[in-house]
Amino acid sequence: MASDDIVRQQLLFLLQGGGAHMSLEQAVADFPEALMNSHPPQVPYTFWHLLEHIRIAQWDIIDFCRNPQYQALSWPEGYWPHPDATATPERWQQTVQQIMADTQLLSAMLHDSATDLYADLPHAAEYTLLREMLLAADHNAYHLGEFCILRQVMNAWV
Repeated sequence: MASDDIVRQQLLFLLQGGGAHMSLEQAVADFPEALMNSHPPQVPYTFWHLLEHIRIAQWDIIDFCRNPQYQALSWPEGYWPHPDATATPERWQQTVQQIMADTQLLSAMLHDSATDLYADLPHAAEYTLLREMLLAADHNAYHLGEFCILRQVMNAWV
């Protein structure tokens, strides 16, 4: 097996919540609907806000990788829903489904062996697909871990 294939497999493993990381599906399984819009103690955002942040940031990484006319979102407000925004059960499910769909887009990019993981992105010198995949996997794992700890704090494991 070529070393490039090994790197791609390991990145896929990370993106999908492999190893020591919990998957998105595991993190949100049986989440109490009544807590979707609740603020854990000393936290300025809700559980849904945190999932929306993951969704927005992951989409931003995909857009950055694929779009030569990419425009960065404003930080930090562009990467979070409005503080007053709330989710319905349908909106919660849409957020979760979109994170999963976008993870599949990242996975498809990794499965494309014609894509050079190590070359600069055509429109972003010094940024590689490898860097962006690591960023997506790291960001998602960080915030899913946070989500799970906050679930524990709120006694939200059924």
